[in-house]
Amino acid sequence: MGNPLRLRLTAGQESDIGQAVEMVDGLVFDRLIADRGYAAQGFCVWMVEQEMEPAIPPSGGQRRQSQPYDRWQYRERHLVERFVNKIKHFRRVIFWFDKLASRYMGFLLFALSLIWLR
Repeated sequence: MGNPLRLRLTAGQESDIGQAVEMVDGLVFDRLIADRGYAAQGFCVWMVEQEMEPAIPPSGGQRRQSQPYDRWQYRERHLVERFVNKIKHFRRVIFWFDKLASRYMGFLLFALSLIWLR
């Protein structure tokens, strides 16, 4: 828990919610813990159809009509934040020294494998 299962490199201006279904599809788990950026109604409905329980707080504009979430389960999101802090130790990943996306992805996979081996 707390380590990535899939990785996809996208353009900086592309939203994360557009990739969410493809990244989660095929994985088997009971609950998905995500931040407010994934609180789109369509994505939450898709998760319920897949028999996943969304633990996603409502975004600012949908406080009244959003579905409830368990705050205690959402606290497990700290594992994601801890992983982000682990990856920040690799300066080359943070500052994009590589000009080509393929080289950046190669070093990113190398850094992730080092994190997995710890």
